[in-house]
Amino acid sequence: MPDSETLTFLNPQEVLEELDIDKQMLAADLGCGAGGWSIPLAKKLTRGRVYAFDVQEEMLSALKSRARLAQVFNIKTFLCDLESEQGTGLKDGSMDLVLVANVLFQAEKKEKILKEAERILKKGGQLLVVDWKKNAPIGPKGKRVSADQVKKIAGELGLDLKKEFEAGDYHYALIFTK
Repeated sequence: MPDSETLTFLNPQEVLEELDIDKQMLAADLGCGAGGWSIPLAKKLTRGRVYAFDVQEEMLSALKSRARLAQVFNIKTFLCDLESEQGTGLKDGSMDLVLVANVLFQAEKKEKILKEAERILKKGGQLLVVDWKKNAPIGPKGKRVSADQVKKIAGELGLDLKKEFEAGDYHYALIFTK
């Protein structure tokens, strides 16, 4: 194992560079937390919008505060349960881009979240999934989902794997297209 000075942790800005982003896109951040991905994405979508979803009101409140401090005003937040049927409430095929970053390891119904991502994605749209590697020595234990498991679920939903890469030393990233 490399020494700790050579290890890299997850950097949302670097990972987002791997996507084909147009500043007018509409994007959904499923399980947005306090905005670690929503804010960097919103900064890229200068003429677009990020719809940020989370199950915890405290996270959405933190995101709103952080966005104000960063002077980012194109994020709209929603409290919802992503594991319920049509949990986002968005229209079918309405998003150019969907992020599911560091969410699946926490979810009981991983398939439901990916099904919702596929449902709201436009034809030709991109889905970015980032999560903890199964064998990462740090991070949450328990319900981690492997990249292979995500690829299997996404394939069953009709999504095509476009790119797979390491997102730092502890996470994997997968980009799918619809």
